[in-house]
Amino acid sequence: MTSSLTLLAGPDALRLLRERGLRPDDIDVLPGASGGPKWLVLAGLDRVLFGEFLKERTRPLHLLGSSIGSWRLACLAQKDPVAALERFAEAYVEQRYPPKPPPELVSTTSRGILDALLGPDGEEQLLNHPWARLHVLTTRCRGLTASEQRHAQLLGLALGAVGNLVSRRTLGLHLERVIFHTAGDTSPFSGLADLPSVHLPLTRENLRPALMASGSIPLVLAGVRIPGAGEGVYRDGGVLDYHLDLEFGPGEGLVLYPHFYPYVVPGWFDKSLPWRRAGPLNFRRALLMSPSPEFVARLPGGRIPDREDFVRMTDAERLRAWRQVLAEGQRMGDELRELLATGKLAEHVRPL
Repeated sequence: MTSSLTLLAGPDALRLLRERGLRPDDIDVLPGASGGPKWLVLAGLDRVLFGEFLKERTRPLHLLGSSIGSWRLACLAQKDPVAALERFAEAYVEQRYPPKPPPELVSTTSRGILDALLGPDGEEQLLNHPWARLHVLTTRCRGLTASEQRHAQLLGLALGAVGNLVSRRTLGLHLERVIFHTAGDTSPFSGLADLPSVHLPLTRENLRPALMASGSIPLVLAGVRIPGAGEGVYRDGGVLDYHLDLEFGPGEGLVLYPHFYPYVVPGWFDKSLPWRRAGPLNFRRALLMSPSPEFVARLPGGRIPDREDFVRMTDAERLRAWRQVLAEGQRMGDELRELLATGKLAEHVRPL
């Protein structure tokens, strides 16, 4: 039977999986990448991971997300993660825009999607979850990148992209990573030193603005000012941490990474740089779960959804295609459920 899942593991993860399989309490970190509509392909996998596999977990699990990844993980950090995922998916699929919508309109629509995701008391559940520790990645912008004037912001981003060609470290001249989290002193990411980084607690006051900022794509959504945080304009966490090529902290537990692709792109400016892919160092204890090529070939158009769908399709075509992706995604969840139930997951894992 053709597999819907690609399972890749670093050497430390592979050894652990072969010794005792995949167990909920063996996981230290669960990352969530940027990618806009690409997250829809993972919804079936998320339902099984969030609603079944991790349900009996007892010790803290650190959730680290940028952009749409932080919104997915905000579902996991609620009492009923599957219900939160369903609210999120329905509101996300139903968003509609006129041609070339202004950033403020996209931001207003996105705030409505976030309201649906959190529901009436999601904030309280997220801040007081017994074991889920959410980390929301945002980017604080300096200089031209902070401007809401399109041409100035575009010039600032272009300068960042040029510097990034030389080294990712040059991005620190324009941008700063700010992580809002519920982990207190236990955050495994407090030692991040690859780029300027600030760590702040998630509170009732800043939770929604932080999540909005994490998903506020430059030039597409308006920047966000976050109460109680440092002065400045906050934008999409994926600008710096697109697919999260990070040091995932100390410990021997697994990094369980449901992802759209079987590879990791470090930053937003690296998307068009085929030589800029994550190396093995940060992924020694990672298990990467992604759609198989055969699965992707069955999707509408033979591809994973992306933001260009808003341009290349009518609303009716896009809604039909995205709902088909959600339906097909159940295959990935069903396959994972079977592998976990039979204890055969390790047999299907290949070295990353």
